[in-house]
Amino acid sequence: MDTLIRRARNPLLLLALLGTTAAAPDPERARWQAQAERVTITRDDWGIPHIRGRSDADAVFGMIYAQAEDDFARIEANYLTALGRTAEADGEDALWGDLRQRLFVDPAALRQDYARSPAWLRALMQAWADGLNYYLATHPQVKPKVLTRFEPWMALSFTEGSIGGDIERISLSDLKSFYGSPTPPTPEERGIVPREPSGSNGIAIAPKLTADGRALLLINPHTSFYFRSEAQVTSDAGLNAYGASTWGQFFVYQSFNAQAGWMHTSATVDNVDAFAERILRKGNGWAYRYGDETRAVQARVVTLRYRKPDGSEKP
Repeated sequence: MDTLIRRARNPLLLLALLGTTAAAPDPERARWQAQAERVTITRDDWGIPHIRGRSDADAVFGMIYAQAEDDFARIEANYLTALGRTAEADGEDALWGDLRQRLFVDPAALRQDYARSPAWLRALMQAWADGLNYYLATHPQVKPKVLTRFEPWMALSFTEGSIGGDIERISLSDLKSFYGSPTPPTPEERGIVPREPSGSNGIAIAPKLTADGRALLLINPHTSFYFRSEAQVTSDAGLNAYGASTWGQFFVYQSFNAQAGWMHTSATVDNVDAFAERILRKGNGWAYRYGDETRAVQARVVTLRYRKPDGSEKP
């Protein structure tokens, strides 16, 4: 039987016996099992997981495993968005959003970035993938919509701690029109329907300004209540952070410990732009105008899949 030692809501140790499947090769499963035995997950009276691992990688393994326990579906949904694969779960209507994402995030480039990453970061990403795959291997009742196996390079599809790089600011109507499907702007894009509140803010108050002489750290992330998971993550190597992570991420995004606190805020500053370019056919390829010049357009093929109404998949 596979085991993952964890603490229950009282001081007693609870040995969780997890079912086995034949989905993973034995050597891989043995590696997962060995790492699980170096991790404890303690859930407090509110269900918040407190994860401890021998190494930082062990802590990451336990952290993502605990997230999967709480809401695997949200983890998968976030990575379908980040990888441009939502249409494989939701159908043809999601293809344009996937295309927009794939123009921004290229899986081939992510694999190259992973290969170039320092060893310590690759170890964390491998632990992240192992934690999710171990969860799926020991919970055969959980049926992913698309992602039945996670690879370590996938963790790089998140460029920062929110859901992504604000690529949603690029109009899908404009994208459809560019590819030959003229589409009028949506009411939201035209400003008729107001957008949801966005941005965030944080405040740090020095100890000399508080009644009890202790610093106050406040964060208002302008997200829905369950947008992020909450956890404490520690390791014997010195890691110690308590705070919030976007579902599926292994770093604690807004957090504190006994020495410091940190946050990330978002605003509507000019950090993402879309440009309209005049595209011309030139020989067997395409070019765009740059002042008085024309410059070659770099082209690559993006292959997308989507789920048909009968449940089958079409490229």
